[in-house]
Amino acid sequence: MGPTAWLVFSVLVWGVTFVRAGALTPAPTKAAPAQKTAEAQKTPQLPEIPASAVGATYVGEETCTTCHEDKKAGYDNSLHSKDADPRTPAAMKACETCHGPGSKHAEDPTNLSTRLRKFTGLSADETNKVCVTCHASGDHALWAGSKHEARGVSCTSCHSVHNAKGEKQLKAETQPKLCATCHANIVNKLNRFDHMPVREDKMVCSSCHNTHGSANVKMLRSGTTIDEACTSCHAEKRGPFLWEHAPVVNSCVTCHDPHGSSNDRMLNAKVPFLCQRCHVTSRHPPTVYDGSVITSSTGANRITGRGCVICHAQIHGSNSPSGKAFLR
Repeated sequence: MGPTAWLVFSVLVWGVTFVRAGALTPAPTKAAPAQKTAEAQKTPQLPEIPASAVGATYVGEETCTTCHEDKKAGYDNSLHSKDADPRTPAAMKACETCHGPGSKHAEDPTNLSTRLRKFTGLSADETNKVCVTCHASGDHALWAGSKHEARGVSCTSCHSVHNAKGEKQLKAETQPKLCATCHANIVNKLNRFDHMPVREDKMVCSSCHNTHGSANVKMLRSGTTIDEACTSCHAEKRGPFLWEHAPVVNSCVTCHDPHGSSNDRMLNAKVPFLCQRCHVTSRHPPTVYDGSVITSSTGANRITGRGCVICHAQIHGSNSPSGKAFLR
């Protein structure tokens, strides 16, 4: 075959291949419509109407405050009243967003059968069901099944719409004060001698804990272990190291008390006694830290200013080829 014949033959083969490929390709199907568009997902939903308000209509905030004037000031100072945000109750039905439509109650306020939803009389599950209608994403995404939810804590245990005293609608002026109502033994540690950033308002409880639910232990905000939560700030202690210290690998709280301590660096015990919990006196150093040396008048000066970390400075781990003893 000459060059022209080869060219014609090649074009024919290409054409047949193209036609067959088109025939084998399935016809494009019409994309199924999404169940919810992005805008629809952003649109807040009204909570379920209470049984006492079934069949009632919405009457507006002005009608509510005619009788409940004492609740207006707290509501006006809350984030719920910011109608510029379409997710707030003010942008929907104001008071009736959470309490239910009030026409029947407004017509006969003394009739208990028409009383609207009153949160002080609801169970924790009933209260939370209303709140999570809007607060179901972000920090609140893991509320269902969280430790607080499982223990019967309701949103109104910590937050108040009409009588808030602190930020984020808290019932107390600060987070530590609020948390102390249940966790007094933990919050009291904040006042121990050693430096504690919470006392200086550099941190709050929610800096480490997500009180609305977490995938980590102890409701910790970051990571999936205690160490990962700690190293989210203390990155220099993260590793991995060529030489690793077993207590560090196990958990930071093996040696440190994150809520406060009367020892340097928030340690659970003073150095060298903290180290001797694992490194007994039968090893190096054999006797310098035992009780007889510390209590005797002749040998007490031998312990002054001494501690394991004076020599073993890289106690969290070392990347030095000769750092097996964490000297550097």
